[in-house]
Amino acid sequence: MKIRVLVTGANGQLGKTIREISYDFLGLIEFVFVEKSKLDITKKESVKHFFETNNFDYCINCAAYTNVDLAESETKVAMDVNANAVKHLAVNCKQNNVVLIHISTDYVFDGKNTNPYLENDQTNPINVYGESKLLGEEYIKANLNNHFIIRTSWLYSKFNKNFVKTIFEKIKNNQSLKIITSQKSTPTSCLDLSEFIMFLITNKVKSFGTYHFSAQGEATWYDLGLQIAKHFDNSSNIKPIEMYESIANRPLYSVLSNDKAIALTNKKPPSWKVSVNQILCDLSQ
Repeated sequence: MKIRVLVTGANGQLGKTIREISYDFLGLIEFVFVEKSKLDITKKESVKHFFETNNFDYCINCAAYTNVDLAESETKVAMDVNANAVKHLAVNCKQNNVVLIHISTDYVFDGKNTNPYLENDQTNPINVYGESKLLGEEYIKANLNNHFIIRTSWLYSKFNKNFVKTIFEKIKNNQSLKIITSQKSTPTSCLDLSEFIMFLITNKVKSFGTYHFSAQGEATWYDLGLQIAKHFDNSSNIKPIEMYESIANRPLYSVLSNDKAIALTNKKPPSWKVSVNQILCDLSQ
């Protein structure tokens, strides 16, 4: 009997990455990928009907509103997708005995720490995006015991629009860049995150709760830019700047501790540099 897995937000970079690696699990897992046109998770009745007419063991929620600056003015949309829709999923997972794997963010923290954040550290988001993601987490905890909330940071992949792809293209085209040094976290590959999610499913892990998952190490956006530039052997066009003007506040330090995930898997994630280099090789092909 195959494990039945629903993946929401299938057109996002994480959803596309899971789809790509899903072929490695075809004998074990039956995936159902849905984007907004197939299932709008902000619509309560649609979610209820979808869960009642299908049979799933897991739901991986990759759907999210991720435009941090725009969330400040599009508060309702951000809250609908990142909080209210998550509540619909949690309620229906509970009613249909489905394990929910939900992706959250380092932005639930205020960035005032000087050491990597642990799962039980005090949350205190400083922007609407972070508030909406935290509310989503709270709705899950209030409605569903069988869940994994995975907080991650600075996601990138070879799909869609993300920092690594954007900087890769700009350096490739010999553009001059100014990249900030004031924020520090950990760039994390969707591929590494997908493999952690697959570990939870294939091992039928029952240690439910909140986990932090990111690559190993920490970096500023400038450090990440330099790493991308190394691929071209050209960092002369990248200049560091302290800050840039943005609408939303961002945590200055949001490195996540992976200790809990490492204890679970008995395996350390790759260094962020290794994983970035892997994606750069993919982009170069």
